[in-house]
Amino acid sequence: MTFRITILGSSAAQPSVKRHHAAHALNVHEQFYLVDCGEGTQSRLLEAGINPLKINAVFISHLHGDHVYGLFPLISTLGLMGRKTPLEVFAPRPFDEITEQHFRYFDCGLEFEVQYHPVDTRKHQLLYENKVMEVWSVPLRHRIPTSGYLFREKTPPLNVHKEAIVRYGLSIAQIVAAKRGERILLDDGTELAPEELTYRPYEPRSYAYLSDTLYSAKAAGLVRGVDLLYHEATFAHTDRALARQTGHSTAQQAAKAAIAAEAKRLLIGHFSGRYKDITPLTEEARLLFPQTEAVIEGQAYDIAVKSSIPHATFHP
Repeated sequence: MTFRITILGSSAAQPSVKRHHAAHALNVHEQFYLVDCGEGTQSRLLEAGINPLKINAVFISHLHGDHVYGLFPLISTLGLMGRKTPLEVFAPRPFDEITEQHFRYFDCGLEFEVQYHPVDTRKHQLLYENKVMEVWSVPLRHRIPTSGYLFREKTPPLNVHKEAIVRYGLSIAQIVAAKRGERILLDDGTELAPEELTYRPYEPRSYAYLSDTLYSAKAAGLVRGVDLLYHEATFAHTDRALARQTGHSTAQQAAKAAIAAEAKRLLIGHFSGRYKDITPLTEEARLLFPQTEAVIEGQAYDIAVKSSIPHATFHP
């Protein structure tokens, strides 16, 4: 049950030899998603060993070039690779106008559909779901309409303790009823509550992507309890005036957001090219939030399964 984030790009607007434009690849139960798609994303996918054809959907935070310029060559490559299934793209308006112009001159004969879903950057709402995951928009504070994203595993269905099945001689019908959360009546008149028979196989996991943005207590509140929070940290606190002027956060403010969100771990990225060594930014954030890491491009960050299986106790 994979829940893994691979960092494809960690630079702000100006890339460098070692840092590329913003893009994360998310693997949830072997279903793949892109979060932002800066220039060079398709090459970074290949370097990470991720087949671009496996991408189910793309979530674009905003329409600055360092977050979206890589999508159009990726679409072209998917056409060359023979993609047939639709590619869903979630992005703020006017992304539809941009793609209309692109398809007027390029990729006219694609054999798959690019399905655009507009994101209202003023609302926190459910955008996408399948059997195992939900994706919610998170309004952010940038110079143009911008949305973060919260990726949250759905609560898995109940399982029945094998020991309980044997001990009470449960029938298939009783097992199914217990999984639905119903009380079970045994032949001897004993009534069993569902919590005596069942357990959740694991606790749902979550990942939030908050970039680009000023510090936002509201956004932090909307992702409260998140297991892994990615928050931009474009500037050091000494450059906080520039951060505010450009609609970005400092490393200290990223840590402040992690505290407000009650996050388990914090990843910082989207680093300005002015910092050749980002160690001071990491240290700055860790002063407030020790569970901070600066992202490393090409590295995958797993959110481990948190077992919720209790010790089974049964009626004598």
